[in-house]
Amino acid sequence: MHKLAAAALASLVLLSPAALSAQTTPPVESVTLDQAVERALKNNPTVGQAIQGILRAEALLQQARAVTLPQVNASFTGVVNSTERKFDDVVTSPRMQGTIAASASMPVLAAADWARRNQAKDQVEVANLSSADVRTNIAVATGQAYLAIIAARRQVDVSLRARESALAHLDYARRRLEAGAGTRLNELRAAQEVSSDEARLEVTQYAVRVGQEALGVLMASNGPVDAASEPAFNVPAAADEAGWMALRPDLRLFTAEERAADRVWRDSSKDWFPTGVLSFDPQALVPASIFTSARSWRLVVNFSQPIWDSGQRKAVKLVRETNLNNARLALTDLQIRARSEVRLAEDLVRTSERAFNSLRLAAEQAQEVLNITNFAFQAGATTNLEVIDAQRQARDADSSAAVAQNTLMRAQLDLLTALGRFPQ
Repeated sequence: MHKLAAAALASLVLLSPAALSAQTTPPVESVTLDQAVERALKNNPTVGQAIQGILRAEALLQQARAVTLPQVNASFTGVVNSTERKFDDVVTSPRMQGTIAASASMPVLAAADWARRNQAKDQVEVANLSSADVRTNIAVATGQAYLAIIAARRQVDVSLRARESALAHLDYARRRLEAGAGTRLNELRAAQEVSSDEARLEVTQYAVRVGQEALGVLMASNGPVDAASEPAFNVPAAADEAGWMALRPDLRLFTAEERAADRVWRDSSKDWFPTGVLSFDPQALVPASIFTSARSWRLVVNFSQPIWDSGQRKAVKLVRETNLNNARLALTDLQIRARSEVRLAEDLVRTSERAFNSLRLAAEQAQEVLNITNFAFQAGATTNLEVIDAQRQARDADSSAAVAQNTLMRAQLDLLTALGRFPQ
């Protein structure tokens, strides 16, 4: 009975759910980090929405520019009277008469409209910088999803090594039992450890799958996408504040918004400037009447000056001033937070590097302890429990080292992002 149970257990281990899922899971596309970021920036719908914002700002600029350019209109008017009107046998109003008229006009003095044209140019710049900020956010999210796949895969490797060690111990316990030197209790303890590692392997493999799906969504792919290799981040040794502030898209965006709000506020005085319009209106009348000529034209120059508006323009200027103050405060707040982000990211990179080195050394030491414990157990100097404890400690040490390595890579990515160097 013990032999039959052992054989059944061995078959279950060899055909574990993890192995079956690995066999049935279809292959997925693998990309590098640069390829993932490039495709995400090209295909992600959020980036497309930001591009539409640029097109909208350019259309609004064209509208503001059109107001300051010449305008030409043409019209035709046909009139049919009930009867022809005469005065002493002279036709004063024919029964049917058509009028062809045109009007060409252009502003000769429009300070407020000219100011709005320049303000619209500022909004085009803001839209472009907003698109760049969105692209950065998408790139960072893609990088984080990419690193999440690598981190989960490291945990899969840890689980595979732990399961391999547990299987070797189970095989040794089973052979000792068959030889009459071991106990059923030792075999069950070893089998329990194998089952635990199998469950852990399932969880970590699913985490890889989740990361692949997240990366595929960011890249606007119709399926999951895998990370092909571990990226290497070139972290600068020192950061020049003036340099990295000029590189960060969010700081450039907030600076442009503050500059645009300042222009709008300073242009408030132009709302009080007079406006002037020059228009030329030719007209053709067929047939002509006694009171109107067949061909005529009119040149009109019109100037107007606002005098009193019950405080409306003053209120508008106050609203613009509050918008400017809010933009300045937002820029100042972002600059403060950006400096803090850079300082913390630099500290985290250094701390994570030291922690990873220590935990990697601890993992190597735990593996050496496991090897010694296995050798001592086979020599009869230790118990089955000490072997299992050493296996768990080695597994946990490997897992902690893998987490620390991922933390270091995330810290490097965060530092490059804080310095405006990701994506390149």
